[in-house]
Amino acid sequence: MHTLRARLTDRTLPPLLAPGVYDALSAALAEEAGFEAAYLSGAQIAYTRLGRPDIGLVSMTEVADVMARIRERVAMPVIIDADTGFGNAMNVQRTVRVFERAGADVIQLEDQSFPKRCGHLRDKKLIPAAEMAGKIRAAVDARDRALIMARTDAIAVEGFAAALDRAELYLEAGADILFVEAPEDLAQMQATIARFAARVPLLANMVEGGRTPLAGADALGTLGYRIVIFPGGLVRALAWAARDYLASLKAHGSTAPFRNRMFDFQGLNEMLGTDAMLAEARHYDPEI
Repeated sequence: MHTLRARLTDRTLPPLLAPGVYDALSAALAEEAGFEAAYLSGAQIAYTRLGRPDIGLVSMTEVADVMARIRERVAMPVIIDADTGFGNAMNVQRTVRVFERAGADVIQLEDQSFPKRCGHLRDKKLIPAAEMAGKIRAAVDARDRALIMARTDAIAVEGFAAALDRAELYLEAGADILFVEAPEDLAQMQATIARFAARVPLLANMVEGGRTPLAGADALGTLGYRIVIFPGGLVRALAWAARDYLASLKAHGSTAPFRNRMFDFQGLNEMLGTDAMLAEARHYDPEI
């Protein structure tokens, strides 16, 4: 974990670019593509496991189960979306311990009330800043090795100045990384960077169609962000492709028109490493 902390504070390097993932397959694809880290998105878990929006429906144990399956498959660092910590400060401590055992490297906590909702939806509600600071202290006390990221959703609820004040309080409480969610323009992003970037790594959240202007990792790194996530892009891309695939199958009664846009049986098994696993199995049982 010290290596990840050093990576985030080394300003000679570009920001850490982390795609959103939601299961072991998506994490394996991200690692294969060469990403240094992944972001386990609670929203994407809701989309894929429940077929529902990000409105606080996913439980702590469901997220931990996904994290454990991802850790079994990939070695790269994973930032995990712990939502509100799934309760008060004592719930936060249990969440941190469970998520660490599952393999999380960074645990993100936010200051919404429970149940929460996506940071780019309207009508969010917040807990008092002092209560959130206590939850951050509880997380820091409970963690063994993971970095603790504090997220504030206050811009849309209390205004930009209040959001920065909340972030300051969370930094004082021991947060290792700050995430000021949903800045509405470049000026707000620059003001956030001016206040915090010299003291703590900052995360930029890029949501297609969200409240924050989209920018690339290089530009955001030049501004001063040290982590850039695209948390929901993979599901949006796959859902689009899946809708096209299903429409084609319904129209043609065959996958033939779509085959240049999909793995065949052999190609998928190559990506999954089937031959290597079978070879390993034969090491233990030659008859396999």
